[in-house]
Amino acid sequence: MALSKKDGVFIVGALVVFAIFWGISGEEKTHKMPRNADHQKFYDLLASGKSKKEVDPLCAECHDGVKIKFPANHPEKPGGQPMRCLFCHKKSK
Repeated sequence: MALSKKDGVFIVGALVVFAIFWGISGEEKTHKMPRNADHQKFYDLLASGKSKKEVDPLCAECHDGVKIKFPANHPEKPGGQPMRCLFCHKKSK
């Protein structure tokens, strides 16, 4: 059974989609939340059943861009919305 031109286009398209997904997957590039005395209260709150959304506002006590500076490539706070620190910065094991 010979492959038609449509089959070839489909196969190439599927390979392109696979290559894109493979290319964007991989190692996380954000730092994990440290497991130290400064961050222990966050681990305790999360372990007690609090959601990440409830715990996130507490990050701004120290990580406000003044006390602790953000890197130059750190995304800006969305207009009028709280930062979602724990969306990107996962817990350490």
